[in-house]
Amino acid sequence: MTSFPASEEAPAFSRSHGRADSYLMTPHAVISGAGIAGPALAHELTARGWRTTVVERFPQRRDDGQNVDIRGAAREVVRRMGLEDEIRAANTTEKGTRFVRADGTAAASFPVTAGRDGPTAELEILRGDLSRIFIEHTSERTDYRFDSRIADVTDHGDHVVVALEDGTTLDAGVLVIAEGLYSRSRRFVTSVDVAPLGMYLAYATIPRTADDDQWWNWQHATGRRSVHLRPDNLGTTRAILSFMSEVRGFEDLDRAGQLIILRRTFNDVGGAAPRILAALDDGAPMYFSAVGQVHTSSWVKGRIALSGDAAFCNATFGGAGTSLALIGAYILAGELADTSDIGYALTRYQDQMKPFVGTAPRVREGVLRLANPRTRNGIRLLHAGAGLAASPLGRALSAYMGVGGIGGDAEQLPDYPHTRLPESNAPFGAPDAPIV
Repeated sequence: MTSFPASEEAPAFSRSHGRADSYLMTPHAVISGAGIAGPALAHELTARGWRTTVVERFPQRRDDGQNVDIRGAAREVVRRMGLEDEIRAANTTEKGTRFVRADGTAAASFPVTAGRDGPTAELEILRGDLSRIFIEHTSERTDYRFDSRIADVTDHGDHVVVALEDGTTLDAGVLVIAEGLYSRSRRFVTSVDVAPLGMYLAYATIPRTADDDQWWNWQHATGRRSVHLRPDNLGTTRAILSFMSEVRGFEDLDRAGQLIILRRTFNDVGGAAPRILAALDDGAPMYFSAVGQVHTSSWVKGRIALSGDAAFCNATFGGAGTSLALIGAYILAGELADTSDIGYALTRYQDQMKPFVGTAPRVREGVLRLANPRTRNGIRLLHAGAGLAASPLGRALSAYMGVGGIGGDAEQLPDYPHTRLPESNAPFGAPDAPIV
């Protein structure tokens, strides 16, 4: 990690008659969150001449995480960013999604189709790999401050002052909260909280076996339970145990408590479930979360903006989160670089993003219940419907009806010019330079 003391920080503004004349100097953005949305925004802002500081509460870059996918207009975004080839090279190698019975036989299969995304997207990558790619491409011109959190924010109208928990402050033209669904800093923009959807997910990374293949194998069990195995490009297997419950708060338990819940919930499930539970007992890495979503009428308050899951998470899963984070980073950076009026830029960002956010699937608790049947007959009916959808007729109807349009069309994307500073220019800690 590279950083510099607050006393050596380059001024974000040239002070003149008590106002922040930011466009006479290199503009500065503070971004909270070093997952995907934050580093992607840093990538696009530095490409347009901005100085960026990213604060992240974890002590280092996180390599963990499951599969994420890049769909719709987000594919064009990564192409414009110049990162498409690198992202494709880090593909998880998953070749499709398959609904399987407890004995491992396939009930329905949805292979990846070039140019049209199904349950498995054409651009499928581990969350940790995608985050790494963006951070590696921005580390030379972005000040990453890990193990750091926002304590308070003061919006002065012409600039914002961000106070960190370590006592330092950052003076910037804009603050972007690009955190996850359970963002702690979203409160600086809205009081809206996460709405629970009654489902829990336990993500695990387990040893790969000779029987594992390159499919996302999805096994349904009675009682609205599911078991998932997915390949990765690192020689391990990504596993998920999901279940629905009316009880709230399991995500707040410690690992031991969560393992007790998982054993009690899946102790009678066959197939891959015993293997996953055994791996967890042996210490396999696990991330446990409650499925939720955020709906807020505004992502902007003064010079503070929300982006990524903190702004428009339709659910903890569903194929839209990463794509919307990338599209949001591209649009927000483009609008900020297009004008010296920060308020106008943030309003434009919100207006431009709404059509893309509207493409996200409508995830409701009732929909989750339909997708996770309670009875054996319900599972048989789901498998029969999936088999029809996977048939040539079903795929043709899906294509005709435009199913799978998450992320919108590339034609909807605004075209923003890049004004990348030469690599030989001063790094992030040097005195401000005029925008190229």
